[in-house]
Amino acid sequence: MSNDTINLPFVVLISVVATLGGFLFGFDSGVINGTVDGLRIAFDSDSVGTGFNVASMLLGCAAGAFIAGNLADRFGRRNILVVAAVFFVASAWGSGVAETSAEFVFWRILGGLAVGASSILSPAYISEVAPAHYRGSLATLQQIAIITGLFIAFVSNYLIAHFAGSAINDLAWGFEAWRWMFWVEMVPASIFLVTLLFIPESPRFLVASGQRDRALRVLTRLLGPAAEAKEREIYDSLASDHHAPSLRDVVDRQIGLKRLVWVGVALATFQQLVGINVVFYYGAVLWQSAGFAESDALLINVFSGGVSIAACIATVVLIDRIGRKPILLFGSIGMAVTLSTLVVVFGSAMVSAGGTLELSDQMGLAALIAANAYVVIFNFSWGPVMWVMLSEMFPNQLRGSGLAVSGLAQWLANFGVTLTFPVLLATIGLGGAYGLYAAAAFVSIAFVYFLVHETRGVELEDMQA
Repeated sequence: MSNDTINLPFVVLISVVATLGGFLFGFDSGVINGTVDGLRIAFDSDSVGTGFNVASMLLGCAAGAFIAGNLADRFGRRNILVVAAVFFVASAWGSGVAETSAEFVFWRILGGLAVGASSILSPAYISEVAPAHYRGSLATLQQIAIITGLFIAFVSNYLIAHFAGSAINDLAWGFEAWRWMFWVEMVPASIFLVTLLFIPESPRFLVASGQRDRALRVLTRLLGPAAEAKEREIYDSLASDHHAPSLRDVVDRQIGLKRLVWVGVALATFQQLVGINVVFYYGAVLWQSAGFAESDALLINVFSGGVSIAACIATVVLIDRIGRKPILLFGSIGMAVTLSTLVVVFGSAMVSAGGTLELSDQMGLAALIAANAYVVIFNFSWGPVMWVMLSEMFPNQLRGSGLAVSGLAQWLANFGVTLTFPVLLATIGLGGAYGLYAAAAFVSIAFVYFLVHETRGVELEDMQA
């Protein structure tokens, strides 16, 4: 296919709309960071209860990712993203008005359904409308959107807490600052809902669902004269063993799941076992535990978000040039080193009577550098590349179901890491917790080297199960 026939501005435009789901994924994940103290006081919860309030969204994420893949095979990628956008709006409003833990958990789970759905469907949609030559770069926009959402959430939280004096103080009209932190999300969620109505459905879904004429019209807008050949190629990739895509496509009678699906599950799980969401969800708590003031901890989060965006931009430039596997290997090695550094720093620190770590100026600086280097490396490698690979590694017949199972594994691992962090912090401390995440990073090196195969430049129709 000649690159001259591709309507690249249109491809980029609809990809950007899809990545708004990633932005909300990031914002919804990051907004909780500054509200932990407010939730604890408002709902009078202990460390376990607070951990569940923070992690409750992830139950919805797991269900949303699992259900959305199957629903997207039945009703379309864009249509399920529209439903997710409605859930984002409702969750942002409800989380801010909640008066009890039960109410809050309900609204957060609803938001989790939206986050889970968008986490797999936004990159899947992009991979299905983008030509192979640009697919990695465009799919990486999803991670930039996620980190931008996190960054904006951190900035919003910081400014709201600054003007209110604290997240637990009233900001306006008698409502605490932490409630306004959630309500801010209603603005980008509404924009996402409206813009989704103006983008086309995935042509690969349309072919799989028997709407070949409609698929051809979409492909013509995307590819110009090459549309007919691509439509036949998509149809042929499904026709040899075609039935309505379903979850049974991922099953292997001997090993439970098909080998490729196991690789997807492992990719998704390792991305969480390295502990990245401890920084995203508990960043303020983590740095306060290390002896930093609340305002300084929130400002550190803002800085981390900014450098993470820069790391993702580097991935956009390189992923279609050097490939997915080399970037994953670099990420695994880099995270293993930086996490090990944090283990040494936190493990050797003294604990004050108040339970916070007492770090010397040198050790505090080492912790800041290592933690931010870890975040940058993650957001250059495993952050974007895992989603890129999941969105493209499965054959057309298997994509929705493979994403559903892998997405479920990703969010369950996320839930486990997030829920256990407060307990680990109270028992084995930061050093012990980061020792577990470092061990996962070391194991991921061998996994990538031996089991992950390169997908750079391969057409989706040529992916093999």
